[in-house]
Amino acid sequence: MKIFFRLIALVKPYFWWMALAALIGFATTGSGIGLLMTSAYIIAKAALQPPTGSLQFGIIGVQLFSLGRGVFRYAERLISHNITFRILAKLRLWFYDAIEPLAPARLMHFKSGDLLQRVVDDIQSLENIYTRVLGPPLTALLVAALMWFLLGVYSLQAALLILFFHTLAGIAVPLLTKQLSRGVAIGIMNYKAEQQVLALDLFQGMGELQLYGQLPAHLAAMQNAETGKLQLQRKNAIIEGMHESLTGLLMNGALIAILWVLIPSLATGTGISLTIITLAVMASFEPFLPLPSTLKHLEADQHAGERLFEILDAKPEIVAPTTPLLFPADHAIKLDRLSFTYPGSATKALDRLTFTVLPGEHIAIVGPSGAGKSTITSLFMRFWNSSEGSISIGGNNINLYDPEELRRNIALVSQKTYLFAETIRENLTLAAPDATDNDLKKALTAAGLNHFSSKLDEWCGQHGMKLSGGERQRIAIARVLLQSAPIMILDEATANLDGVTEKEITKTLNTLSEGKTLITITHRLKAMEQYDRILVLEKGRIVEQGVHAELMAGGNLYRRMWELQHTVEIIG
Repeated sequence: MKIFFRLIALVKPYFWWMALAALIGFATTGSGIGLLMTSAYIIAKAALQPPTGSLQFGIIGVQLFSLGRGVFRYAERLISHNITFRILAKLRLWFYDAIEPLAPARLMHFKSGDLLQRVVDDIQSLENIYTRVLGPPLTALLVAALMWFLLGVYSLQAALLILFFHTLAGIAVPLLTKQLSRGVAIGIMNYKAEQQVLALDLFQGMGELQLYGQLPAHLAAMQNAETGKLQLQRKNAIIEGMHESLTGLLMNGALIAILWVLIPSLATGTGISLTIITLAVMASFEPFLPLPSTLKHLEADQHAGERLFEILDAKPEIVAPTTPLLFPADHAIKLDRLSFTYPGSATKALDRLTFTVLPGEHIAIVGPSGAGKSTITSLFMRFWNSSEGSISIGGNNINLYDPEELRRNIALVSQKTYLFAETIRENLTLAAPDATDNDLKKALTAAGLNHFSSKLDEWCGQHGMKLSGGERQRIAIARVLLQSAPIMILDEATANLDGVTEKEITKTLNTLSEGKTLITITHRLKAMEQYDRILVLEKGRIVEQGVHAELMAGGNLYRRMWELQHTVEIIG
């Protein structure tokens, strides 16, 4: 129940609104009971052919209760749905605010499809926390108290009987239903999460599945998940039908028992009252129908909450300082004995790395795959914290700067440029929300996409797939220009491009980085003569450094890499 109480704490600000909705829900059911009671009074009384005036009380009651039932029903729906949507909005904002500091370090162990399931469906399921978990029991309790009072006026024995049958309908049936449906709601949610992962793998890996002949097996796994989900949904439907039938049987049992107790009173002339009580008893079981579903939704909500808290209880890798320093005008960079080991790995990705980058200096960090080059980028952007040593900018450890401020002053072009399924304009304004159309056009032109200047509202497609690889990289360059940061990091920015496009983009980047600090991270040794200094990494350590001519004369790793790449190009 710990998870349940944590979820309740999230909706605590809406307590009084929830209480009001429950009271209005009770008034709705009470009006329904009153409507049936007054209708029964009119019918029974009219059968005795009394004066018309003696029916006025019942007629007025029917009008009031019928009008009240409609008004209260509308008000209850309006308030409860308003609360539900507000709770849902609060939960989404709460989750997004909490999950953002965890990315990417604490989320790398979750599959993207599973994360999507948690963000969308698990949060969506929590909308039931009021409408189907908290509200119905309170309404049923109030109706039970009302019927206890009404029947107690006529007979204490009848009041005890209605209390007994209400207790069975409100406690015994829900507990039986919960026992029979144990694990069903959780199983359905798990199957949905599995389907989400399998569907995402299918869409993103269709080519690989076809290439290696695994598409039939993957489709079979999706079919098995769908079959398992349908079986649980069928079981759930049977149980729901059963609990509605049981509640109906209890209503009939209560009616028979109460009539058995009260029929002897007919001799005293209380037949009209008996008719009224009969219909009131029947109407009083309406709020007990949703109660078995309450426990089922409670189980599902707790499971959804557990899945969400599993992520949110993780301690963020990066924490902003309480009093962050302003980003300095002097942005000299220094790495001092920097070491880093990824969680779960016994090998250091970086091992006591030390070097400096002066303001305006252009350096290249090269080395074979797995040398630790991209790890440097992750540490610069504060996606991770270093295990040992430090990175400083302007003489201050980067941990003393606000991470968002730090990232605004470091422009990154990575190997994989992510474009959202939005327009070119919206993808560009990520870097500068206040940019004008003129600013966007200038950035596109400088990045070699002047033909896009008139297509700012053109849709980029899912993951930007309507654009070529070169166009996506140039969009990334245009974003860097709009960001106007003093430090630029190019992390394998041209690795997946053809030779002609790579040459054009490299030339563009070199022109745009004049006067800025540039750190190029690459394993492709192209145009290395342009850099002020080249650092050669191997197994997380700097094994060589210098300018291109010096490194070529050394005859070590750098030269072997250069000769291997250029020999392959000549043969190709």
